[in-house]
Amino acid sequence: MSTVTTTVTAETRIFGIRHHGPGSARSLRLALEKFCPDAILIEGPADADPLLAFIAAEGMEPPVALLGYHPDAPAKAALWPFAVFSPEWQAMRYGAENTVPVGFFDLPAAMTLALESEPGDSGDPLAELAAAGGYDDAERWWDAVVESSSDADIFDAVNEAMTALRETAEIDEHTLRREAHMRQVMRKSLKDGVQRLAIVCGAWHGPALSGKLGPAAADARVLKGLPKGKATLTWVPWTHSRLASSSGYGAGITSPGWYHHLFTETEQPIVRWLTKVAGMLRTHDLPVSSAHIIESVRLAETLAILRERPLAGLSEVTEATRAVLCDGDETMLRLVSTEMVVGEALGAVPEGTPTVPLEADLRAQIRTLRLKQQALERTIDLDLRTERDMAKSHLLHRLRLLGIGWGQLTDSAVRNTGTFRETWTLRWRPELSIAIVEAARWGTTLRTAAEAKVLDTAANPEVTVGQVSAALESALLADLGGATDGLITRLESVAALDHDITHLLAALPGLLRTLRYGDVRGTDSAALTRVADGLLIRVCAGLPSAVTGLDADGAAELRALIDAVHLALSARENEWATTTWLTALRVLADRADINGTLIGRAVRLLADADIIDAAESARRLSAALSVGHSPVDKAAWIDGFLGGRGLLLVHDRNLLSLIDTWLAGLNEDQFVATLPLLRRTFGAFESGERQAIGQAVRNGGQTATATVSGDHDLRRGELALRAAAEILGVAP
Repeated sequence: MSTVTTTVTAETRIFGIRHHGPGSARSLRLALEKFCPDAILIEGPADADPLLAFIAAEGMEPPVALLGYHPDAPAKAALWPFAVFSPEWQAMRYGAENTVPVGFFDLPAAMTLALESEPGDSGDPLAELAAAGGYDDAERWWDAVVESSSDADIFDAVNEAMTALRETAEIDEHTLRREAHMRQVMRKSLKDGVQRLAIVCGAWHGPALSGKLGPAAADARVLKGLPKGKATLTWVPWTHSRLASSSGYGAGITSPGWYHHLFTETEQPIVRWLTKVAGMLRTHDLPVSSAHIIESVRLAETLAILRERPLAGLSEVTEATRAVLCDGDETMLRLVSTEMVVGEALGAVPEGTPTVPLEADLRAQIRTLRLKQQALERTIDLDLRTERDMAKSHLLHRLRLLGIGWGQLTDSAVRNTGTFRETWTLRWRPELSIAIVEAARWGTTLRTAAEAKVLDTAANPEVTVGQVSAALESALLADLGGATDGLITRLESVAALDHDITHLLAALPGLLRTLRYGDVRGTDSAALTRVADGLLIRVCAGLPSAVTGLDADGAAELRALIDAVHLALSARENEWATTTWLTALRVLADRADINGTLIGRAVRLLADADIIDAAESARRLSAALSVGHSPVDKAAWIDGFLGGRGLLLVHDRNLLSLIDTWLAGLNEDQFVATLPLLRRTFGAFESGERQAIGQAVRNGGQTATATVSGDHDLRRGELALRAAAEILGVAP
């Protein structure tokens, strides 16, 4: 703390703090009450002063952040977060409660956004102070010296220490600009007649603002030529976990939950902390008694005494938690760190806070649908037969289209598209506020914005038929009636120009799903049917040439696309479409010049559709395993034929016998070459399927038995049998 005399009675005091420090916040509050300023200047964007009127408004609950963004390029943004234990927040609250004018005096957000460099403080001066005090961790040093106590007079010592550090430190150009601007605002306040001016800033800046301010011309030269830019500012909710990183200034803390506790629990903070930890551990079924709490408190206090600390800090309570409450279990200790030391409190802002129309629409819908923005992850199940749950589904799908990832649709829900249930995992993250601002350029409501964006995406000249099909499916899920007609027209034109069969194959399943549930959502199915049927005809016509000359990887990718189309057509239940598709598969099954995995898959799909019976399947398998094909080709055929469906070998002993006979007849080199592919094939089976196959082989039946001659090495054979048994999941 230092004193500057500009007139006979004027006095300026510098309160150098560390951002987000509970001890600093308490000490600052005491110091302000003692000093009784008639104006307060706080480190923060100078053009955010109008937003200070919301500090005492109903509904304002920290942690919150000032968000500044460029109105024409919202992705360019900066954030200045505050928690209840942030000294700056307490200074704002003091001003609001005592009718003392408060303002920000750092570079304006408009200027900060226009500058290429990221705003930030120079280095970490605390690391040097910590080392001088015998600490290897700056966080522990500051926690021990400042955050565990309250002292209105500590700011003199802090400023003196920073002055000494700055004598040898190299100050970057951006910091010099910021400090020049701070002094200019200070001069203006004093010129306007302020007699008792309180300055709340990062401790590092304190020495640059102390003493006589000097001529303004020097600072004006430093600021001359800086870009002005444009910025829109507002308050947004923030979370404790996000306090560890800030784009507004280079400040972060590793234990916001602990700091919040220290600030809000002034009576017996250690006892109450460890009691909360014990309660949290009990919710995770860990037996923790009152005796454990008493013992952990004693251990933490003893460690503090041994380390000559006035009060146990985070390091002491952590060690006590590990040793007593967690019984040395590092996994449970990490849980304590995640849920309590860091925590995940989500703040809130008042209703009247300036915002973009899109966010206002989102807030209104959240209230109507009784959803809650929560920082912790939670899962909700939606029954789409109810009006409210259907509306929630539409909202979450529209947000996904706009890149606002509040909800994630589970894999099971994706697979069951078209059913009456959806499962979502919801978690609100502070950066979504920026995503909302970015999405606002598409429209003023979620519906119109989502429609505009999805149509714009589909209009891209380089868009593929699969991407347009996916966009149409998303539009239906989001109930974007204003976009579906345009997407269908666009899909038809893109499909007509796309001659890549893999693109058409990739697009067809989504389109068939859309056709399946389009009627339920009131979509014109005639246009969809026309597009889907046209795609199917082109796919079936182009498939023979598309499968020619593929290597193993290309064949595997095409097989996955064929599987997806086959599954989607099975659900459609359209005789013409099914017949057209199965005819194309029959052509593949009868060819011998393409990768075996595709032939095997075609045979299998035809067998599942009763186009080929069991005897014909066995004949084709026998032919594929006959002389003239390499072991790798044969293994590929088997992989395509079985492909994740091991029960076929359990129920059809004839097929099992054919494969067993072929496998038993391989020589060592052939077996080694074939094993990786076979292992992949059998490894994809369910554990129960592998066990059943192994049991069938062990029980004999129609399986073949190799003849043992004097030329065989029985010991090596036993090792091979044991390895095969482990692969199949049965006892050797």
